[in-house]
Amino acid sequence: MDTVNAKQIVDKLLREVSKSVIGYEHEVKLLFACLIAGGHALIEGYPGLAKTTLVKAFAKALGLSFSRIQFTPDLLPSDITGSLIFNPKIGDFEVRFGPIFANIVLADEVNRAPPKVQSALLEAMQEGQVTIGGKSYELPKPFMIIATQNPIELEGTYPLPEAQLDRFMIRIRLGYPSEDIEMKIAENIDLGNVGSINTVVNKEEVEALQSLMRSVYIDQSIIRYIVNLIRATRNARDVKLGASPRAAQVLSKLVRAWALLDGRDYVIPDDVKVLAPYVLNHRVITLGADSTVLIRQLLQQVPTPLMERVLRRP
Repeated sequence: MDTVNAKQIVDKLLREVSKSVIGYEHEVKLLFACLIAGGHALIEGYPGLAKTTLVKAFAKALGLSFSRIQFTPDLLPSDITGSLIFNPKIGDFEVRFGPIFANIVLADEVNRAPPKVQSALLEAMQEGQVTIGGKSYELPKPFMIIATQNPIELEGTYPLPEAQLDRFMIRIRLGYPSEDIEMKIAENIDLGNVGSINTVVNKEEVEALQSLMRSVYIDQSIIRYIVNLIRATRNARDVKLGASPRAAQVLSKLVRAWALLDGRDYVIPDDVKVLAPYVLNHRVITLGADSTVLIRQLLQQVPTPLMERVLRRP
């Protein structure tokens, strides 16, 4: 496995997912980079933007085990993690694993479940394990939770606490498609059917990419650029709470995965510029301003490594 193979793999994945959903090539690549970096993703979008279909097509093309959890107000933590069930044949309790035991788990409309249920995801997302009956069980690897939520529907929902939002490596906000894409959607009545999706990437390839990601080179100057950007979020105007050191670590991992999927074994400053809004938009709490707009402004203000060297010249 090398960087050329990595580029070929992501190209195959994009072509296959496009059989079911179109116009989301960038988002699919983001999800794949997030998986390679060992993270979780939150997708926000209005109803009818194919959030669920996108995730199902993505999982099927990867050939990983997949489960979907429809979050509702009456959901219980045990409905996610599993529980102890009495088996009369053996006269004892046995573990029945819940839908969280899959490689890719779709938490659909995650903000519809009460906080007690949402908290059941925290251990899984952070530790890669769940506790059932006082005993811990490891989750399958690779493991990724992709949660969806509707940003405008507030009735009967429970906003995700900051501690849980911070567990998501990226937040993707889906908007309405362009006119050309919408014309193709209206014309092709087979779009949205994941039955036509074939497996084009296997588990071994995903694990090889995860291992290869660790060897992607990131220069010290780019590390400094990431840290400067994170620290700038804490001092910006209209910011109530800036990004934490975890955000710097997460961004450092994600840019490595992104570079790999671009066919490179090294990170460039543009990788940081592309990915920073997705890593930071849910970690920066503003006093009313749009966090994504604020982050893009900071990206224009914080000097890149090349610009920093120019500014330091006597």
